[in-house]
Amino acid sequence: MAEEKTGKPTEYVTVEIYDQTYHLSGYDARHIRELAARVDSKMRAVASQGRTVDSLRVAVLAALNLADELSQTANADPRVGRARTANLRGLLDEVLIDEKKTGS
Repeated sequence: MAEEKTGKPTEYVTVEIYDQTYHLSGYDARHIRELAARVDSKMRAVASQGRTVDSLRVAVLAALNLADELSQTANADPRVGRARTANLRGLLDEVLIDEKKTGS
């Protein structure tokens, strides 16, 4: 994974995660789309195995699954794990802020 960027993001990307549209900004549109697809996939997997339909609960459980995957990666190379964690944390923060604004 590339190193964490500093400064202003240069691209805006519209993605769909768990049937919700999000407008995200970042440095690499392709990478953002890949991350969004991964989060969407993880949320759908969690929802298919659980009893909850509450999207926030599904998101938290998916985040825990992704955090577990990251922690396993971080044990192999801490720098890679920290970069991936920071990137996902930023995207999750954007999604949660957007949900607060829209009341979703």
